[in-house]
Amino acid sequence: MSLLLQYVRKSYREPDGSPLPVLNIQRFEIKPAEQVALIGQSGGGKTTLLNVVSGITAVDSGLVQVDGVDVSKLPEVSRDRFRAERIGIVFQTFNLLPAFSALENVLLGMTFSGKVDRPYARSLLEQVGLSHRLNHRPGQLSVGEQQRVSVARALANRPKLMLADEPTASVDMAHQETILTLLRTACSENNVSLLLVTHSPEVSAQFERVEELTAFNKPEAAA
Repeated sequence: MSLLLQYVRKSYREPDGSPLPVLNIQRFEIKPAEQVALIGQSGGGKTTLLNVVSGITAVDSGLVQVDGVDVSKLPEVSRDRFRAERIGIVFQTFNLLPAFSALENVLLGMTFSGKVDRPYARSLLEQVGLSHRLNHRPGQLSVGEQQRVSVARALANRPKLMLADEPTASVDMAHQETILTLLRTACSENNVSLLLVTHSPEVSAQFERVEELTAFNKPEAAA
């Protein structure tokens, strides 16, 4: 999987109707199976960038090419399907369904692509060290264990690209390295490219390639 963003612009509207530029990216690229940490301050456009890459947010203009497909040119329904089939997302707040077990949360993640594979879901939870927590609901799991479930769920549809939005923000310092190691190892073992956004220098220091959003997002476009 490769990712290429070129001449990408995205703005929102202020309450008075004036434009608020957020992204103005000249060029940003990730090679197949590469792992990249993107660092920037809160409010700097990092989450918007992930939403643009995943097709959650449409761009104003520019190329957003994921695995050879220009996501920006797809209609909304097709973007949703593309995301379900090829992109995994690890959220800061986990987004697990509280009424369902760890295994059921991973299985539910598979339903969006229509390919439910129970043995594979179990193997993913075993891979992240939760073979003894398959039937536990989120409320019965520690914060670190919940994040492990979210990593397994993000890998459920065998994505080509993993997007991680501040994945260690909800865990304490003692568990940050554990979560990062888990996420990076899981991506390596499954040959998945990884783009992780963070505002933490401690987190970005764990990566061989670190990019600052301001380096390829024009200063006048930062928000």
